[in-house]
Amino acid sequence: MTFGDEGGSEVGFETIRARGWPSITQYSIFLENRVGQLLELVRHFQGSKVKIVGLSIADTADCCIVRIILSHPEQGREILELAELPFVENELLVAQLTIGSQSLVDLCSALLQAELNIHYAYPLLVAPQGRPAIAMHVDDFEQASIILREQGFEILCEADLSG
Repeated sequence: MTFGDEGGSEVGFETIRARGWPSITQYSIFLENRVGQLLELVRHFQGSKVKIVGLSIADTADCCIVRIILSHPEQGREILELAELPFVENELLVAQLTIGSQSLVDLCSALLQAELNIHYAYPLLVAPQGRPAIAMHVDDFEQASIILREQGFEILCEADLSG
């Protein structure tokens, strides 16, 4: 699939889900805010090929939301369902930073110039190809992907995380 923007330029890449931009599945799991809950969650993946490659925790007095990115999201969904954990799926844009030439400032500046908001972001625990990457929930995935690619950022897809 080739995807064109309003200016007529094309982004030539394909995704499994036939979108014009790559995305990464994030699972937001809802847990009680009590000791040991995170350990119980991560143990569900122990012994499987599914690895947690991104992690963010937001807590309140009563509950917490654990956001995770998994190396094998389809199998991860099955594990979460079998464990009967309450969760939702979201799509994130993951941009890989290059050492020295682009930085987080460049990434934020590019999105600001395009008037795109980052609702939340967190780094990956695993750095594909040894380079840092940041997972972001943004206003417009399609436009953000185009803008960041034009600025020289590599946008990762789920296959980049399963290696």
